[in-house]
Amino acid sequence: MGEKIDFLNPEYYENRELSWLKFDGRVLNEARDKSIPLLERLKFLSITSSNLDEFFMVRVASLKDMVHAGYKKPDIAGMTATKQLEKINAATRELVELQYTTYNRSLVPQLLTHGIRILDAFEDLTKKQREFVDKYFEENVYPVLTPMAVDASRPFPLIRNKTLNIAAFLLKKGERASDENYEFATIQVPGVLPRIIKIPDGENATFILLEQIIEKNIERLFSNYDVVCAYPYRIMRNADLTIDEDEAEDLLQEIEKQLKKRQWGEIIRLEVEDKIDKKLLSFLKEELHIAQEDIYKIAGPLDLTFLMKVYGIEGYEELRYAPYTPQKVPKIAPGSNIFDLIRKEDIFLHHPYQTFDPVVSFIRQAAVDPDVLAIKQTLYRVSGNSPIIASLALAAENGKQVSVLVELKARFDEENNIVWAKKLEKAGCHVIYGLVGLKTHSKIALVVRKEEDGIRRYIHLGTGNYNDSTAKLYTDCGMFTCSEAIGEDATAVFNMLSGYSEPSSWNKLIVAPIWLRKRFLRLIQKEMKNAKAGRGGRIVAKMNSLCDQEIIAALYEASAAGVKIDLIVRGICCLKTGIPGISENIQVRSIVGNFLEHSRIFYFYNDGLEEVFMGSADWMPRNLDRRVEILFPVEDERLKKQAIHILEVELLDNVKAHVLDAEGQYVKIDKRGKMLVNAQEQFCEEAKHVSVETEHVHRERLFIPAEQIEG
Repeated sequence: MGEKIDFLNPEYYENRELSWLKFDGRVLNEARDKSIPLLERLKFLSITSSNLDEFFMVRVASLKDMVHAGYKKPDIAGMTATKQLEKINAATRELVELQYTTYNRSLVPQLLTHGIRILDAFEDLTKKQREFVDKYFEENVYPVLTPMAVDASRPFPLIRNKTLNIAAFLLKKGERASDENYEFATIQVPGVLPRIIKIPDGENATFILLEQIIEKNIERLFSNYDVVCAYPYRIMRNADLTIDEDEAEDLLQEIEKQLKKRQWGEIIRLEVEDKIDKKLLSFLKEELHIAQEDIYKIAGPLDLTFLMKVYGIEGYEELRYAPYTPQKVPKIAPGSNIFDLIRKEDIFLHHPYQTFDPVVSFIRQAAVDPDVLAIKQTLYRVSGNSPIIASLALAAENGKQVSVLVELKARFDEENNIVWAKKLEKAGCHVIYGLVGLKTHSKIALVVRKEEDGIRRYIHLGTGNYNDSTAKLYTDCGMFTCSEAIGEDATAVFNMLSGYSEPSSWNKLIVAPIWLRKRFLRLIQKEMKNAKAGRGGRIVAKMNSLCDQEIIAALYEASAAGVKIDLIVRGICCLKTGIPGISENIQVRSIVGNFLEHSRIFYFYNDGLEEVFMGSADWMPRNLDRRVEILFPVEDERLKKQAIHILEVELLDNVKAHVLDAEGQYVKIDKRGKMLVNAQEQFCEEAKHVSVETEHVHRERLFIPAEQIEG
């Protein structure tokens, strides 16, 4: 007997935060890819910046909380919070340096060749342009600014999270220049004005940043002073909400209170321009109580999210991808009665390749259908002017029983969701705020309808939010069904969310936090047993993140038993590939493309009786243990083929896919001599030329038992 393998050995696991930074690096790779249209590259650079902000406000903040609390337990990769912060710091500095090298050396010069200039210094302005900028300051900026001095009677002001500010040292006119005579002032760059301003420059599109306009005119704000120096700075605060739900009598009020605290949470990062005056930086460091390792000197404009505005400038269509229009779902003709269609057969949806309109229409038709008795739906993130919210409110006004679970704890959407919750309550909907201690992340809508042969339940289940805006940008799957078994389960889900009834068993749906983890482990173990018995084992799983230790250990064990495993993981992946005897049968790929990969699809070969599931959960402890999630089976053979087809094409992608190697690096696939496959582009083309049955690519090669695959 060989030595028993410890599949939980920390050496076999990647730290989740460092894995996330590698994901942001893959997004940055898109900004560096010369084959991508120039303004699209600018967009990806902007995304890396907003990603990094959220990472610091939540993940880095939570590690700092652990350090303050003296929490010393190591993570699955054997690292304490202190060690993680140390490694994150080094990796982030590398990432930020690469961001700005990409911006300064690659993107800015290339923009210039197309007549798009983002000015770096005032010296570059013509006399006419200077006059324009001074006038713009006088009329638009000056009235909005509030310079704040700091002295014995005026303490250092509260600097709000993520705002851009300008720090200045001033000297009273006529006084001798010395450190003791310098006075400090800070000015918030107003968020109510555009960050980037277009200035006249013939046929060129020339832009200047708002902070540069303020710096150029800063003397105007301090008439009795000389401005010794002025530099922009920006802080990041801990934005992780901590809510004791047992103590909070009214969750709505408690979250509203906590949201305000985001503005003055602990400062965890300070960004300054790399040329900042040393004494000014020292003053900021002392006043903001920030450690040296949390200061980032930036070689360019702070906060590159402004590049999203440059991406959207009018004209220059040749520098962007042609906009894609989501196609109609072949089974749903616009204007048809959606209930008649669902009664005929289950319907598969693939967004954004196919339009999200049928989902909006499902709720809209239910709101006005005299035979509909009730609508029940979970809402996690919805759009700013959501047609689904409007339909739910209309349904309540039409006398239908409407129950909506609004997840108030959806991070960074809390404020938005509070507004919707109040609006729905006002319209007469019954609004539920979920279960104590659990986020409700499942995506389910249930319509109860009175028909000739009795009550029928129509259900929509999905992998993404009921958000008509992000449905154009995120790849997600959904399914309409009126299956009796799923209908019973859907009713049980809503009863569980609104009351205390927990079903002893389910027909078809698998629900977290109680049942989902066990089911996934059983499915993996079944493949392992089949592989050991010589019947072949095969798992293909697509998700956003993989960091659950128990699931990873089960995958390692299955791989060691000969199960061939392909994982398509967009973001965090704590599993390591290529470990001899442990993960040699596992391949991990990440696709970063024009759309954000968001669907979760799970395939198990099951000795030829293939099983396919879709749902809202990733393989993360939070999804399996601390959220209400739904995994649903895809049993109709036509729909099953469509779900499998998505996996097949993504496994063939050699344009946008990065593959995780044994060294823990994500590498692009060598395309020489190969037919190029860009999964997202292929799905766009398929949706445009769709036939009812989709052509299945290489099905015989990809989904057969591992031992039959040559090479």
